[in-house]
Amino acid sequence: MTDDRIRRARPEDVPAMVGLAEELAEYERARHECRLTVDQLHTALFRDNPALFGHVAEVDGRVVGMALWFLNFSTWRGTHGIYLEDLYVQPGQRGGGLGKALLQALAQECVANGYQRLEWSVLDWNAPAIGFYKSLGAIPMDEWTVYRLTDQALADLGRAEA
Repeated sequence: MTDDRIRRARPEDVPAMVGLAEELAEYERARHECRLTVDQLHTALFRDNPALFGHVAEVDGRVVGMALWFLNFSTWRGTHGIYLEDLYVQPGQRGGGLGKALLQALAQECVANGYQRLEWSVLDWNAPAIGFYKSLGAIPMDEWTVYRLTDQALADLGRAEA
């Protein structure tokens, strides 16, 4: 059964979604790292052949939560999956099932399209989120460590000669 508070993102949702991304960055103690603009998100979501997708949670006509995601691929399973980049529900709206409904919408995308994985990362200190994810049956990938190149390190490697 589909929750009528959850729907695919529309162009008019983008400013609210950028605001939610900023709130998430603040919650994750990294507001200074969030440089997302309305134009960037609009282009990513609504260009021809987008590589980013989004769902929003709406209450009383107002966007109060979102899930931003993209496709990944498992060479071991031989299928695509969904990587959830951001899941956020405003604090005053938590506890009403919106987070679960957003994840359920992504699980439905997986099932409908034959994708075999739904993955995301969570900060080690975020006990409320970890508890929530475990309550849904998600398991931590404790044997894996995420690595990332950004900023100067990425530029340096990109300019390096083979």
